[in-house]
This record gives sequence, structure tokens and C-alpha cells, in this order.
Amino acid sequence: MKYKLLVLDIDGTVTNSQKEVTKKTKEAIVRLQERGIPVAIASGRPPQGVYKVAEELEFQKFGSYILPFNGARILNYKTRECVYEKTLPPRLPAKLWKDAKEYGIGIITYRGDEIISGTAPDSYMEIEAKINSIPIIYREDFGTYVDFPVNKCLLTGKPEDLEALEPVFAQKYVHEAQVFRSEPYFLEVTPKNVDKAYCLRHLLEILGIKREEMVCCGDGFNDLSMIQFAGLGVAMANAQEAVREVADYITEQDNDHDGIAEVIEKFFD
Repeated sequence: MKYKLLVLDIDGTVTNSQKEVTKKTKEAIVRLQERGIPVAIASGRPPQGVYKVAEELEFQKFGSYILPFNGARILNYKTRECVYEKTLPPRLPAKLWKDAKEYGIGIITYRGDEIISGTAPDSYMEIEAKINSIPIIYREDFGTYVDFPVNKCLLTGKPEDLEALEPVFAQKYVHEAQVFRSEPYFLEVTPKNVDKAYCLRHLLEILGIKREEMVCCGDGFNDLSMIQFAGLGVAMANAQEAVREVADYITEQDNDHDGIAEVIEKFFD
């Protein structure tokens, strides 16, 4: 099979444990784009958290795509044109805010270059702020303040708490949203039927590429859908066990040792 599209998660996949893209990985991805093969980043991060990595991989030069918010948006990075977007139901953030307070967990959403917190900022929110290099703005009136369209909310808390709450919230909002963990301490709430696989269907239509011609690489729970959907689903050596179980290929090298360069050399060269 001749593959025509490479899709990458960021954290634990294209970046190492220091959240950096290594020289070897960067060079492999740039060479791929130079050959006319598009690359896309599909991430749970907001756009601002994807820009730095996209710039480093020279997406602005080649017109590759970024899919932030687990695919609730698709942006052509060269033009910054939004070619697809889906948002949560208008009243859902306020409902989630009440739930968060009731269960003693955190809640955030995003607006422009800010993280909007509806509960006192916790250490998990600080991780999100640091990863994306954007500040947290705490709004005690979150329920009424968030009257603008949002692509996702993020619930934060101890892994054992979110593990127990995931099925509860998934059932409660089954008709309004997708609810799933991207990290043990992050519970994502995205628009109904939106995940990385769903948005990639739209991108494939835009590019005129078949599903079978796409390679998707990831390591976390929110990568499951695209890895199962891809023509070739790749789990990093450091991936969660659930991801490894559904992958067509598991890299020999992890994200700290250029696992993505391994994929490019093996399946695209």
C-alpha cells in the first residue's frame, strides 16, 4: 500500500517527554512534506497549543493541517482558514460547571488565547496551561460568562475520580456530547460524534485521499478512534495498553527515541 497522508498526535507521539520535537523526527517529517505527502496534527490541545509544533514542522510552508480540540476544528495551517468546525450545545458548559462543583472536580474551556476556569485552578489545569503556553482566567460566574461557542470543555481531577465519573457523564450527556479521557487526569467533553476519526473523514474528503491510504500515530485514549479508522493504525511503544491492543503496528522506539521517524522510514520511504 502506498500511503498518502500521515496523521500525528502531539504529546507522547511527535514530541518527547520534554515536550520537544527532536531533530531526527523533525527532519523526517519535513522531508515527507517536501515529497508532497501532507501531514496533519490531530490533538486534544486548543489551536494555540498546536501552533508551536506546527511551526517547528514547517506546516506554514507546505500547507499541512491541524485538527485541534480532538477534531472539533480543522485548520489549513498555511492560510489559517477554518475548513470545518463543530461546537458544544450552548447550554452544556453551564451544566458541566454545576456537575464539576457537585463532584469536586475542575472544569475549563477556551476562548482565544485564554483558558477559562470555572473552578479554582488546580495542578492539572496548570499542566494544560503550561503545555499550551496560555494563561488561566478564573471566572466564578462561569455558568453565565460562557455564552460564546466553545469546541470543548475539559474536566480535571484525580485519575481514580475521573475513571469513575467517565461512564456517569458519558451516559448523562449521551445525546449532547462525547465524553472520554485523553489523560488519566483529563476528561474531555467534545461535540456529539466528534472525535479524531470523525474529523479525519472530512479531511480525507478535502484532500481526495482514501482511508486506506492514511497512517495515524498516537499513544493516548483519545487516539483510539483514529488508530482504528486509519488504513494503518500505529501505537507508539510508550502508548497506553488499550491503544497498543487496537494498533496494526507498534513502534520499536518510543517518543523519546524518534518513534515517528521509524514509522516514516518503514512505511513511507
